[in-house]
Amino acid sequence: MNNFSRRNFLASMAITGVAALGDAVQQSDGAPGTGVPVGQPAAARRAPLSPAARKAAAQKLLAYFHKVAPQLLRPAQGILRHPSVSPSLAGKAYSTQLWDWDTLWTSRGLFRLAHLTGDHNLLEKVRRHTQGSLLNFLEHQAETGRIPIMIAVDNPDPLGCLIKDCPNYRNQAKPVFGQLALLAADQMGDVRWLAPQFDKLLHFYESWELGNQSKIGLLVWGDDVGIGDDNDPTTFGRPFFSSANMLLNSLYYQDLRAAAEVARRLDRPHDQKRLARQADEQGRRMQEYCWDPRDRFYYTVDVQCKDRRAELLPGIPEGMPMSWHCLPLRIQMFTGFLPMWCSLATPQQAADLVQLHYLNDKTFHAAYGVRSLSKQETMYSLERSGNPSNWLGPIWIITNYFVWQGLKNYGYKAEAENLADKTLQLLASDLATSGSLNEYYDPDTGAPLSHQGFVDWNMLVLEMV
Repeated sequence: MNNFSRRNFLASMAITGVAALGDAVQQSDGAPGTGVPVGQPAAARRAPLSPAARKAAAQKLLAYFHKVAPQLLRPAQGILRHPSVSPSLAGKAYSTQLWDWDTLWTSRGLFRLAHLTGDHNLLEKVRRHTQGSLLNFLEHQAETGRIPIMIAVDNPDPLGCLIKDCPNYRNQAKPVFGQLALLAADQMGDVRWLAPQFDKLLHFYESWELGNQSKIGLLVWGDDVGIGDDNDPTTFGRPFFSSANMLLNSLYYQDLRAAAEVARRLDRPHDQKRLARQADEQGRRMQEYCWDPRDRFYYTVDVQCKDRRAELLPGIPEGMPMSWHCLPLRIQMFTGFLPMWCSLATPQQAADLVQLHYLNDKTFHAAYGVRSLSKQETMYSLERSGNPSNWLGPIWIITNYFVWQGLKNYGYKAEAENLADKTLQLLASDLATSGSLNEYYDPDTGAPLSHQGFVDWNMLVLEMV
């Protein structure tokens, strides 16, 4: 895979990393990788890893990711004219597909892997494949500006995102391409290659605003297909164009900020200022409509509120005005923490989120990280599920990552380190047990629940070490 010292690197990992992890397994306190087998309950609060155990778990995962990384770097194939990034191992689910936000997270993980290992050959390949992934998406952009959520090597739009309905209730790709473009530019040390593509990115944002912007300014999903957190009860099964989902709007906020920075580097000051203003306005709307002062939590909101008195009671004075334009869907998903990931929350809001919600063992705080849905919600379930995948409580590494980054952003160092330890332990134990990693996990036992061979955002654990 590379020509620097791969053989020596893997040999040292096998000797020091795996051996040390084995020693750590004997020092059990009821956590994965520390003596209790995956599948056995463990306490949500426990002592942090020792430096030796932490290093051993990190080395074990680093060696695994280094070994499988080539399988995630897909050559130009079929209708994907540029090399691209795959979220899973060859022959496993998703391996022949290019997915929107998965590409962003997998690319981040691959870049981190290349830097940690000093593998310059891998770094060059990841640069080409990340750039190629973005180009593949933009080459399949419709005239309307819409981009498909997923592209297969033999099908440019398997989910029908680009069908020319107006309005089009079918969801398009999540707003992540500004972030992907900035990531690639940072890692390549060059932004000039983005110059011919930037107007396509602007057109993509225009398509969101034209087709999915609600009357209060927040974006809404059309239907519930491909929303990322698939069966999020605030969107899944609900009416078309009704859900101003926190994940969607947080991603959009981050993407506008990233695109503004790309515009600055491309010397497009007008676009930079406009995108920055849009991001500021997006953040203001999220604060105004999504922050709930009673629960001190961010909620997805329902935008279906409409005053129909003139229609239903014609000729009768309307009286008191309808002063609200949306209603909070008081279902506590992990997405309520995303404004900390975005650095949008105020310090007091962050403190409330951490103390009242993240550290609450009855809701989100679990032995292996952050529950995707509060344990107190009636729809909480740890059922194995493929379509849609289950976000009703299981641990996803991306949810741990979002919250970890938010904790870091607001200076919660000890809490961030503890969450990083839990994530390291979970993945290292799964790797030791099954020989690969999975897509999501039981929050209480660490048992894998879906899709063995999944890599994708699991590599973000490398940013946490």
